[in-house]
Amino acid sequence: MHSEDPPDWNELGARIKAWGRELGLSAIGIAAVELGAAEAGLTEWLAAGFNGEMDYMARHGAKRARPAELLPGTVSVVTARLVYWPDAANAEAILGDESLAYISRYALGRDYHKVLRNRLEKLAGRIAAEIGPFAYRVFADSAPVLEVELAARSGLGWRGKHTLLLARDAGSTFFLGEIFTNLPLPADAPVSDHCGSCRACISACPTGAIVAPYRLDARRCISYLTIELKGSIPIELRPLIGNRVYGCDDCQLVCPWNRGALLTHEEEFAVRHGLDGARLSELFAWSEAEFQGKTAGSAIRRIGFERWLRNIAVALGNAPATPEVMAALVARRLDASALVREHVAWALGRHGGATVVCRQRHEPL
Repeated sequence: MHSEDPPDWNELGARIKAWGRELGLSAIGIAAVELGAAEAGLTEWLAAGFNGEMDYMARHGAKRARPAELLPGTVSVVTARLVYWPDAANAEAILGDESLAYISRYALGRDYHKVLRNRLEKLAGRIAAEIGPFAYRVFADSAPVLEVELAARSGLGWRGKHTLLLARDAGSTFFLGEIFTNLPLPADAPVSDHCGSCRACISACPTGAIVAPYRLDARRCISYLTIELKGSIPIELRPLIGNRVYGCDDCQLVCPWNRGALLTHEEEFAVRHGLDGARLSELFAWSEAEFQGKTAGSAIRRIGFERWLRNIAVALGNAPATPEVMAALVARRLDASALVREHVAWALGRHGGATVVCRQRHEPL
């Protein structure tokens, strides 16, 4: 219960971490809000055009590095990690079978935005029950926030060369979230970088999007191309996408720190609708109603049906030209969407056109 006396801020910080663990959060840290050095790096990154079509990043600009512009009076940020990697990850096996669709493992279960924000709201409520009302805002990849920077400054890990946060006890397979607050909580000390001379993530990126250590050109990143990009995927990058239809995990899969990464125990992140190993041809045959139904509550839904089909068409173009693959492509060659038709035509062209399926199915186009 709260009283008229001011809280012991050190004790409250320790209790916040304990409450966070009780709520199922993997780790909690506390960061100060002075992000001037990070603001300079963000400005340089935007000036290079590495944000691609993510115009909102340029619009928000320096706001990401100025927490008080999101919540006036912010003096500390409670940061959180929540592990998502599912038991049935089998990532390498799916990537190795070109007839299957690879979906980034974070998107196989319930939309993390909702799950993490809900936990953080409960944590904020627990703080308020202890000390009384206070000013706060909760974020989980839902606003212009330098999440990795804040998490690194709060001791939750260090920024890896792939630009994701890395932790010795959890690798990088976790979500990040924050509570901006006007409480003068004591900041935790950052941890040192443990990447050393390793360049595994840089070498493994299929499209060369990690242009230098700690520097990502989003315009080449498969996660950007399959999720953020609204129009045509650049032709020169399509063959490099392979069977990845939503996001990419390659830089994480090769990272030594992920060899012992924790598995999630969250039922909400359990695989839905067999999407951890579905056949490309089956997904390409979904109607829009099926897409809406089977991605309800999932992060996948945000790209919409048209981009979903666009991505799968590219993957089918990269798959072996089996009768199954060719039939799937021909079935969509007159799709209502010009975007889908364009990518289907490209995929058919990769396989020598639609004449192959004519001979196999003994029917004219």
